[in-house]
Amino acid sequence: MRCRTSPRANALVYAWCPGEEGGHGLADVLFGVVAPSGRLPISVPRSAGQLPVYYRHRAGGGRSQIHQDYVDGPTAPLFPFGHGLGYTTFAYDDLAVSATSTSAPLAVSVRVRNTGARAGVEAVQCYVRDDVASVVRPRRMLVGFARVALPRGAERIVRFSIPASRLAFYDPSMRFVVEPGAFTVWVGASAADLRQEAQVELSGPVAEFRQAEIPPTTVSVE
Repeated sequence: MRCRTSPRANALVYAWCPGEEGGHGLADVLFGVVAPSGRLPISVPRSAGQLPVYYRHRAGGGRSQIHQDYVDGPTAPLFPFGHGLGYTTFAYDDLAVSATSTSAPLAVSVRVRNTGARAGVEAVQCYVRDDVASVVRPRRMLVGFARVALPRGAERIVRFSIPASRLAFYDPSMRFVVEPGAFTVWVGASAADLRQEAQVELSGPVAEFRQAEIPPTTVSVE
């Protein structure tokens, strides 16, 4: 079944299961009392025949077997993972990424500005790809995010400290490792709306980790 509503609507509100106070929450969003700040935790398909559809497919995936698109439609989701809109707009710039070795954290910082006419909340999302590895890796992986409230015209610096173990994977010998090499880092508003991009090199030997001991990414907003 296809979603026939979205091409005809100026905006859509996903309410999921809002509970007893859902009506009040929806009214506040629709009448502008609060700034919408929710983001999709899934990729929404265009049709049932497109399933499965998700953002974290392997490099080279996300398309039909032979061609980029299907015969009867595109392969891109109707709404991508992390998507969400509000009543203002945001700009990203000054992305800085630094990394040293396969066992040290990656440091990522970006400046986010509210360029619209109203206050709003942006969900700043950081994605990483292992460009060359001993096994096929995802096209991109979400490694951190931050909800940033910004008045009109305001800006903030968002900093991510990404533990190296969050980039680890099982190699052909079934070791949970991070391999040295090139990594691409993106920061943006969704998995399909990536505003800034940089590439870094991790040096040193192959580092082995325990999957049960992966710490979370730490985020600060200045």
